[in-house]
Order: sequence, then structure tokens, then C-alpha cells
Amino acid sequence: MIRLIGAGGKPGQATSELDTFWTVPNIITVVRFLGVPLFVMFIVQREYAAAVITLVLLGSTDWIDGYIARRFSQVSSVGKWLDPVADRTALIVVAVTFVVDGVAPAWLVWAIVIPDAILIINVLILFGGRLRLPVSNIGKIRTALLLVGSPLLLLQRVEGFDQLWLEITANVLLILGCIGHVIAFYGYFTASHRVYRLERTA
Repeated sequence: MIRLIGAGGKPGQATSELDTFWTVPNIITVVRFLGVPLFVMFIVQREYAAAVITLVLLGSTDWIDGYIARRFSQVSSVGKWLDPVADRTALIVVAVTFVVDGVAPAWLVWAIVIPDAILIINVLILFGGRLRLPVSNIGKIRTALLLVGSPLLLLQRVEGFDQLWLEITANVLLILGCIGHVIAFYGYFTASHRVYRLERTA
């Protein structure tokens, strides 16, 4: 799993960052972000097959932009904060949409939104919103589990796919993703306080 997440990186590759927005990975990230309202529209219109396809595309482009950034040395300072913001926004909107439409229970929203809200408030209080922490491997795995589990859960709404094994698999992936979300939250929260203490003693 870790090797798949880090795919595209070259042994000994320099980790320099481009100081520009205009990279292929950043454009893919923006397109992914624009796909979120399209997903919501499909859910509202009860076009579940189209919504599933949109979710699959959202999940796949999340891996593709990272691969391209590493493989072709297009890692940028903008992309390092834009990608996780797009991921987090997509996860929250998808979770809320699922709960409102009755696809998933309310715990899915609370498990994602509450830790995120605490992190945002924490960073605003300690750093005025200026802290940027690297995305952890557990955070990447969490995102992957949620982005795979979500379309599988929604797939049951598509005619011919209302099968028990799909429901079980989707719920297991979402539960694991939410557990990973809480673990990632703890890691980011403690890391932010370590940075704060170091800045205070510097």
C-alpha cells in the first residue's frame, strides 16, 4: 500500500519544489475539485450510476496527480497544500451528501467533520492558520480507503448492484477509513503542538 501511494518517485530524486501554480498535477487537482459539485448534482437527480463514475474518477485522479508530480518532478509548493485541501473538501461534501440522501449513517459525517474542525481551530489559535504540515502515510491511506469505500457503498443504489457483499465491503472500508482519519488527526494535532513548542523556545 505504501509503495503504491508513493509510486512515481525515483530513487535519489531531488525534493525541490516548483514555485508556480501552473503544473499538470495542480490542474488535475482543480479539475477534481470541480467534480465535487457535479457529483452532488447527480445525487440530487438520482442518477446514481453517473455519481458512482464521478466518485471513481475523483478517487483515481487523487492518485494520478501525485504520481505525475513525483514521476515528472512537478511537486510544487502550491500543490502541497492544494491537494490535501481538495481531498478534505471532497471527503466532507461526499460524506454530507451521503448522509442527507440516506446512503450512509450520520456517524460517517461526524467521524470526518469533528476531527477536521478541531484541527482547523487548533491551527487558527496557535498559528493564525499559517501552519503547513506534510501529509502522513496514514492520512494518504485514510483518503484511499474512504475514496474506494464511498463509490462501493453508492453502487448499491444502481440497479442490479444491490448485493450484500458490496454493502459489507463498503462499510468495512469506510469504518477503517474513519479509524485512519482519527489516527491521522491525532498525528497532525500532536505535530502542530510540537512545532508550536519549538517556535516558542527558538
